[in-house]
Amino acid sequence: MSAQVALPGDFGADTPPPYTENTPHNLGRATARLQFPPSYVVVGIYRLCTDRTLYIPAWKKCQHGVVRGLGVGLAWACSTFKLQRWIIEHFYMNSPRVLGLSDYQTTLGSYVPFDMRTFATFFFVATQVSGIVTYFVSHGLRVARERAYDQTIESRNKGPDFWRPYVEEWDNPPKVSKGVGLSHVLSGSLGRIAVRVLFLHVEVVPVMGMLVSAWFRSFGTARYLHKPYFHAKGMSPEQVSVFIEERKWDYRAFGFVAALLEHIPLVGLMFSVSNRIGAAMWAVDLEKRQHYVSEMQGACEKHDDSK
Repeated sequence: MSAQVALPGDFGADTPPPYTENTPHNLGRATARLQFPPSYVVVGIYRLCTDRTLYIPAWKKCQHGVVRGLGVGLAWACSTFKLQRWIIEHFYMNSPRVLGLSDYQTTLGSYVPFDMRTFATFFFVATQVSGIVTYFVSHGLRVARERAYDQTIESRNKGPDFWRPYVEEWDNPPKVSKGVGLSHVLSGSLGRIAVRVLFLHVEVVPVMGMLVSAWFRSFGTARYLHKPYFHAKGMSPEQVSVFIEERKWDYRAFGFVAALLEHIPLVGLMFSVSNRIGAAMWAVDLEKRQHYVSEMQGACEKHDDSK
């Protein structure tokens, strides 16, 4: 490799990933989508909103929990709003260096045309209500997410034989630690809960708090959403780490948008389902590319053997 060739996964690398130029026509659209992974988040939202076979089963599985959770959440919000507004005013508004809420109409030094105290309280309470609804709908939501992923794969007519063993695409793949990395920890259930608790108070800061929180969650969220893909291919932990490292900015970009949408109070529950659909669509395109790389490598080996 020349000195100008960046390592796999480097941001802004001049050299494109291997096997991305002169791809066959049937891979044209998939290759274009792979250039901008956050587009799969949009695809997931579109399919969830337009495909009756996806949104009707998901809603039926969650509707009773949503109704009960909203009832309890609204009762909690109404009974504690004034108290939490007082807490926001006397503790958060007096900690500008930590949260950026310096007065009633500025955040992080920028003017905002509304009462920051009331807005921050509303957002804080809405996050709590969302957590209450999540508790009541947790089982149904988990089933709805899994079904959404599986149904998306089935809708693309991809059976178990579609997923083939992992193929390394780079001649010199990046070296990764064989131990458990931070992204692996954050993609687990306990890691996701820990990060959620850690950034609970940061999310009080309107907009900027969610952006910061989503950035730190991005890698773990993307890895978590592609667990079914890695399992279907039978990839080892080391192969998963190398695969993600080669696409680390793709996974970070996809995970950032997905995490940002999922943590919008209440409606984020819907996005947590649509993100599974987007992840499934991305997995199909990644697997198509793996098939193409495998065919090209096999053709090169045959050519070398014939010499």
